Amino acid sequence: MTGSAPDLAADIEVAEVEQAGGPSAPATSQPDPDGPESVRPDRDHSPASAVASSRRRIADLEQEGEIAADYLEALLDIVDMDGDLDLDVEGERAVVAVVGDGLDLLVGAQGETLEALQELTRLAVLQKTGVRSRLMLDVGGHRARRRAELRDLAAAVAERVKSAARPEKLKPMTPFERKVVHDLIATIDGVVSESEGEEPQRRVVVLPAS
Repeated sequence: MTGSAPDLAADIEVAEVEQAGGPSAPATSQPDPDGPESVRPDRDHSPASAVASSRRRIADLEQEGEIAADYLEALLDIVDMDGDLDLDVEGERAVVAVVGDGLDLLVGAQGETLEALQELTRLAVLQKTGVRSRLMLDVGGHRARRRAELRDLAAAVAERVKSAARPEKLKPMTPFERKVVHDLIATIDGVVSESEGEEPQRRVVVLPAS
């Protein structure tokens, strides 16, 4: 069954309430989940302790992925859509991908529905673990395709900025998209990047390196 956008939004809201076990609690200020993680002092710097800490962290991220998968399976049932779930850990993030055909409704225009769904999935993890998640969600390969497009765009902009020796502003982007651009620009000599503006109009500016 393919639902309309309003129907899908309503179904997603129902899934969120059911996951939380009731109406959502008032929002509280949280650290930016896509920003740098806080660095905590570690009293034991021995190799054995480092290995144990790394294993615990991987286990925690795997648990985040499993919680997210349970939430997404329930959501797919509600909206009557089919998709396989792939779980992985990349760096300091759990990564969950919904793989299948006919999932465009879960991506939305310019990935807006996907961003909202990712946030709901992170909240589902928070509800279970009490820890704010930086989980990355992809649907139908959207992020992989978008990542390739953005890398090409960033490389082209970097060349223009170096040639013209003047900054260039990009269109507003999501946090995921901005990070892809920043990461690519950081590998190119002669240019730097920064973000400016407020969501949802926040954008990347590429500048000549001083």
